[in-house]
Amino acid sequence: MARSRPPAPPVPPPAERARTLAGRARHAAVIGEALGEEGDEGLRNTPTLHHVPSTGAATLQFPEDHPLVLRARERGEALLPVMLELADVAPVTVRRPVRGLLWVSGRLRVLPMRVARRAALRIAAELPDERLLDVGHGETLLRLEPAMVVLSDAEGTEALAPTAMAAAPPDPVAATGDPWLAHLAAAHAGTLSALVPRLPRHLRRPGHRISPLGVDRFGLRLRVETEGDDHDVRLPFAAPLSCPGQLGEAVRTLIGCGDGDGQVPGLRPTSRPAAGA
Repeated sequence: MARSRPPAPPVPPPAERARTLAGRARHAAVIGEALGEEGDEGLRNTPTLHHVPSTGAATLQFPEDHPLVLRARERGEALLPVMLELADVAPVTVRRPVRGLLWVSGRLRVLPMRVARRAALRIAAELPDERLLDVGHGETLLRLEPAMVVLSDAEGTEALAPTAMAAAPPDPVAATGDPWLAHLAAAHAGTLSALVPRLPRHLRRPGHRISPLGVDRFGLRLRVETEGDDHDVRLPFAAPLSCPGQLGEAVRTLIGCGDGDGQVPGLRPTSRPAAGA
C-alpha cells in the first residue's frame, strides 16, 4: 500500500502575507504609462518615502517638480493609472535578497498641500522620518487609490482585492521579525548550526551557507546557499505564535524536538529553489 505524504507546513493565507509585505517593504517604485518622454512607457520612479497601510492606499512622497507629479497634476480629476511595486528584501546578506514582490495597481492623484501636511503628520506619528519635514518645502505627497493587488512570494502568486488585504489580520510577529532575524544571523551562529538536522538530508552537507530568511506566526524560513543553487526551507513551529515573545521558545523547541530525519512529527519541511533561482 502506498504511503501517504505528510501535509506541507501551514503558512499565512495570501491576504495576510500581502498585508505583511506592504507594511515592511523598504523598496518601492512607481511604474506607469508614458511617465517620461512621449512613447516611453514603464519607467520606474522611486519615491523619497512611501507609506502603505493595510488598505493598499499608498502615500508617496516626491519632489514637487518630479515628472510623475507634473503628469498627475495634468490628469487632474481623471487621475493617473500607475502600478506601485513593493519589494520585500531580506534583512540579512544572501545572494538573492528579494523575498517577495507586491504590485498595487490603481490611480494616482496629488494631494492638496493642506491635506498633504495633515497626512505627513499622521504618518510621522506612526513612523517618524525627518524626510516628511520637506512636505510643503519642495516635496509633496501623492495618494494611490488601489484597484488590485498581486502578491508573488515563495508560496506562489495570488491576485487579491484591496479589501481582502485590508480585512486580513496582522501577523503577530511581523513588526519585530526582521530585526529578530538580523540578530539571529549576527549573534547566534550556534543556533543556526543546531537547526541543520531539521533540514532535508541533501541540504545538510558541510560548506552550505545557512541564513535566517523569514519568520511568521507559523514558522521559520531558512535560506540554504549551495555552490550552484539556493534553497528555501520552511521549518514549522509546534504551534502558531501569538506574540513576538514566543519566538525564542519556538526556536528552542525546533532544536530540541528533531526526530533525526529533519522532520517535525506529522509535518515535513518544505524545500524549494529560492525565488528567482
